[in-house]
Amino acid sequence: MAENETPIQIQDRETVLDSDSAIVWRYGKRPDYSKTDRTLRAQARNNHPKGSLEDVVQNLVRTFEVEATYKLKPEQWTSIVLDEFRMVTNNCEEYTAEDIVAHGTYNLFLGESEVYSSKAETFESSNELFKSTFPTGFIWEVEEVYSGPPKVVFKWRHWGKFEGPFKGHQPTEKIVEITGISIADVTEDLKIRRVEHFFDTRNFLGDLTSGDKCPFVGGTKTSEQITD
Repeated sequence: MAENETPIQIQDRETVLDSDSAIVWRYGKRPDYSKTDRTLRAQARNNHPKGSLEDVVQNLVRTFEVEATYKLKPEQWTSIVLDEFRMVTNNCEEYTAEDIVAHGTYNLFLGESEVYSSKAETFESSNELFKSTFPTGFIWEVEEVYSGPPKVVFKWRHWGKFEGPFKGHQPTEKIVEITGISIADVTEDLKIRRVEHFFDTRNFLGDLTSGDKCPFVGGTKTSEQITD
């Protein structure tokens, strides 16, 4: 497939951002991924060949992350089939693109537990929390792809250095990592109809509460969103 025929949602993230016009952005401006891109270049385990199945899947999911986090109008998303799209985590509730815009992926992924309550968080507060917890970025990459379209099954890792307090717990300065499996049903032109994620939220939250309790707990001052 020639580069000019490649669907925009499976091109690299900067190309996706550069191609967008008239987008209604959360926070009123295009997101800046320069900090997390530096961390990604320094810490990524994989360097998938351009155009490989792993590269295509990674680009598609990164486009989805940009859109889910920053594009306020789902009809402007290029990564999904809007009227069909559903997202599920660990065989729980199904969510639409509108749900993601309203509540944010952190809240929909983590749900309710003794450690974290999505009902007590907004989109903005959850993203401020994780930005302050991982100030150099909470990075995502594809590890392996087990099957190609139309049902794409892939393994991924999400990681960041725990450098800021989390819910009253002091940072450990260690790398916190999640690995998971996702299954995405996609169209012929590689738009997502449905995606299911499977990963262990308990271990992730356990790592974030392994540090000592902070003697003083203050609010987060930044209003910017953590990016991948």
